[in-house]
Order: sequence, then structure tokens, then C-alpha cells
Amino acid sequence: MLKILVTGGAGFIGSAVIRHIIQNTQDTVINVDKLTYAGNLESLACVMDSARYAFEQVDICDHAELDRVFSTYQPDAVMHLAAESHVDRSITGPADFIQTNIVGTYTLLEAAREYWNTLEGDRKSAFRFHHISTDEVYGDLPHPDEMIGNLPLFTETTPYAPSSPYSASKASSDHLVRAWLRTYGFPTIVTNCSNNYGSYHFPEKLIPLVILNALEGKPLPIYGKGDQIRDWLYVEDHARALYKVVTEGKVGETYNIGGHNEKQNIDVVKTICVILDELRPKKTQYAEQITFVTDRPGHDRRYAIDASKMSRELNWQPQETFETGLRKTVEWYLANQDWCNNVQNGSYQRERLGTLEQELQS
Repeated sequence: MLKILVTGGAGFIGSAVIRHIIQNTQDTVINVDKLTYAGNLESLACVMDSARYAFEQVDICDHAELDRVFSTYQPDAVMHLAAESHVDRSITGPADFIQTNIVGTYTLLEAAREYWNTLEGDRKSAFRFHHISTDEVYGDLPHPDEMIGNLPLFTETTPYAPSSPYSASKASSDHLVRAWLRTYGFPTIVTNCSNNYGSYHFPEKLIPLVILNALEGKPLPIYGKGDQIRDWLYVEDHARALYKVVTEGKVGETYNIGGHNEKQNIDVVKTICVILDELRPKKTQYAEQITFVTDRPGHDRRYAIDASKMSRELNWQPQETFETGLRKTVEWYLANQDWCNNVQNGSYQRERLGTLEQELQS
């Protein structure tokens, strides 16, 4: 029975991880979250009354507060998910991404290392620092219209080539984590995941934005031609994978986690429209709301993960297909409109973010 400190536990993936741990294990979770715009404790309502759950509203850039948390709870492992994560926001406001993703990771590493150095014997040797990252650090891959034959996938040894302020900041944090292992012997593990989707996803991301805009009769914005390809991973499958890594993964290893679901953005949106036509029919078809808009600056065209190492070494495979996972996601948003309204809280109206014009105006 472990005590696991989860940073960013009120966010989309972090809350899925905490729900998985509390509902499927006997472990204890300490949720450390600053509660920025995308963090919402309502996502943890089903586990907050558990005696094995504790919450600390702490900024990971605050070393003194992190020291207090480590001293108070004495965790056996850290799962570091706290991050600014929206590419569009990083284009118009990169400073927050540098501060949280780079400075915050550095501060957390140092606080965790200082705590680790106080441990002895089996507790010290068993401690793990699990850093959760993204496939976007690798840049992009050849698109089907650019080459013939088998298309390459991201592996754990793919060179880094980040394209956005967000992915560059995550690449930087990955390098810090590996440097702390190499220099200090600090026991770290890194995972890089593909695009997540599922319930409790903040509505600035493609799938929840499209669902909510569709229901309100608003345009469904498609960047460029909509031919960008992503490998979609159901968030609960990801949560299971992350728990596998922190409990069974090897120190110093990197594990890529993907859903084996390469889809073009336009096809994702059209599939959502078909599901909504069935579940919430109206006089016209939802696909009629699709609108093509100017593409994102520096938009990567294709991501795709080779997750064979996770399957081979940790016996993990995704349980959801894209079709089953997407239907569950749409059904969840239809049934949880109050959560959607509360999480936006009047501060975000699903407006377009991340244009160069906005950047110039700022």
C-alpha cells in the first residue's frame, strides 16, 4: 500500500489517475494542485470523501510549500502531471508554460530529491519519481500524403524536435528529469503519451469543444484542412498505464503510451457529429456546423506512438477502441452539463486562442 503524491491531480489526466488509484487499489493519494483555470476539484467528487485521499492547494514553484508537503505526508512515489498543456495558449502566453513546466519541474525535482535523501534502506531504494510528458516533444511525423509505404512511429529513442512553446517546455522538463537521474542518481521514470480524450476534459481541447459547440448550435472550428493526424488514447486507459509504470516500471526507462488510434481531426469531428445525430437529434445534422478556420501557427501534421514497449515489458494494452471510447465521452458530456458550465466559470467561452494576431496584440 503506497502513498503516492500526484501533482496536477485536479486536471484532466491527473484526476483520472487519482480516481483509478482510489477506486482500484489500496494506495493513498496526496493531490497537489494549484487549481488554475483547468483544475477542478469537482472532477474528484467521487473520491474526495475517501480516507486515502488528501488535497493540498500548492504551486509546484513554491519550494517551501513542497517541503512541507513531503515532510507531512512522507510519500513513496511522485507522479508529476502538473503542467500548462494547451498549445494554443502557449502561442499567445508562453511565459506561464516556461514557469510551470520548466521552473516548476525543477523546483519539484529538488524538493523531491532533498526528501529522498532523508530516506533510508528499502524506502529510499523503492522511491520513484514518475514524470508524465507528451509525444509532442518529438515534433511531427511524415503524413500519408508525403510518403508511400509504412509510416514511422514515435519510439522511446526518437530525437526531440518540439514545434510549439508548449512542447518545447515539456521537452525541457523531460531533459531535467533525466539529468537528475544521471547526475544525482535520483530514481526517475519518464512516460510520453499520445492525445488523451475522455470525461472531465477542459473544453478548450478539440473533442469537448466540438461536443459543446455542437449542442449550442455554434460553429465547429477545424484548423486548416483538418488533415492533422493524432493517435487518440482514452484517458482511463492512460491512467491504468501510468499506474503500471509507477509501480512496475524500471528506473531510468522511458515508456511511450499510445492508443493505436490514428485519426484525422476532420474524421474525429465528423464521428462526434454522427454520434450526436443519434443521441441528441435535431432538425439538421450537426456536421452542417463544421467550419474551416486558419490553421494554428507551426501546427504539427501527424503524431503516432509505438507503444510496443508498454505491451512487452509491462503487459499493458488499451481496453477502449476509439469508437467505444468516443461514444462514452459524448455520453458523459451529454449527462454532465453542470460540470461543463462550472468548469468554464464565465472565464472561458470557447473562443479561438493561439493566433499570431492575438500574440501581436498582447
